[in-house]
Amino acid sequence: MTSDETSVPFASAAAGGGAAHIEEPVAYDGILLAGFGGPEGQDDVIPFLRNVTRGRGIPDERLEEVAHHYRHFDGISPINAQNRALKAALEAELAARGIRLPVYWGNRNWTPYLDDAVTAAAEAGHTTLIAVATSAYSSFSSCRQYREDFARVLTETGLAGTVTIDKVRQFFDHPGFVAPFVDGVREAIAGFLADGVAPEKIRVLFSTHSVPTADAERSGPRDVDFGEGGAYAAQHRAVAEVVMADVAHAIPSAQAVRWELVFQSRSGPPTQPWLEPDVCDVIESLPAQGVEAVAIVPLGFVSDHMEVKWDLDTEALDAAAAAGLRA
Repeated sequence: MTSDETSVPFASAAAGGGAAHIEEPVAYDGILLAGFGGPEGQDDVIPFLRNVTRGRGIPDERLEEVAHHYRHFDGISPINAQNRALKAALEAELAARGIRLPVYWGNRNWTPYLDDAVTAAAEAGHTTLIAVATSAYSSFSSCRQYREDFARVLTETGLAGTVTIDKVRQFFDHPGFVAPFVDGVREAIAGFLADGVAPEKIRVLFSTHSVPTADAERSGPRDVDFGEGGAYAAQHRAVAEVVMADVAHAIPSAQAVRWELVFQSRSGPPTQPWLEPDVCDVIESLPAQGVEAVAIVPLGFVSDHMEVKWDLDTEALDAAAAAGLRA
């Protein structure tokens, strides 16, 4: 079954709402692509990390301990190049659909900054913007913080009251986001099976960025019990269930493949609880469970930026190799 033939059900009822649920249509005149940002050279690394940790009083000496992830790749995060490609793809899709809207791109932590993007839009006469953040799930840093960023930008640029910015909802449950994970997991499992690995000896680890437990518990409506990890973890589990169900539909023996939600890229003080288990800790435990092959899926990420390139493609794969696992 090709990617075009993949049938992916909605991971939540909200994803099927569509235009019928829009109470008051808005005539937007511009799109704001909002990203995290990343360094594009060795000289950018520490200034970028200062921006990421602004307000926390972290000295450069400690930032340099984190900087080695970027230094390993010549100080270049792939995220900006990927967002340029995403912007170009979005512009091409809009043009193909006959939608003539400009796309402005701005980052929270590095050039091009959100301030510059919003200012450029206003100077071009585009004052009613719809924003798409490059984060699919609900959490403070991936949702509310972007809304706070927009409010700050409008205030600091003096454009509050002139420019409005609406943010699209989290899109974790949209088939367009889910389908590539179905394709990737299906290919990984098919490869392991072709190599003679029994399905019950294959494990799929769906990995996402860990967040403080307290933040996770506040990631959704307070009157809904989402279980451990709040709405943030529940959304990931919902997507993982959809992915595995669709893979099992294509490969019936994959029904015997077990999966687990794991976390990565934890930071902050060691005394602060963050979501667990850690991806590398889980990988190290797999041989004792009779697992021979592991597929590590970056479920929490729109693209392969530094947390994927280092934490998964480097550290997690090293852990799998050390454990004698196929990955």
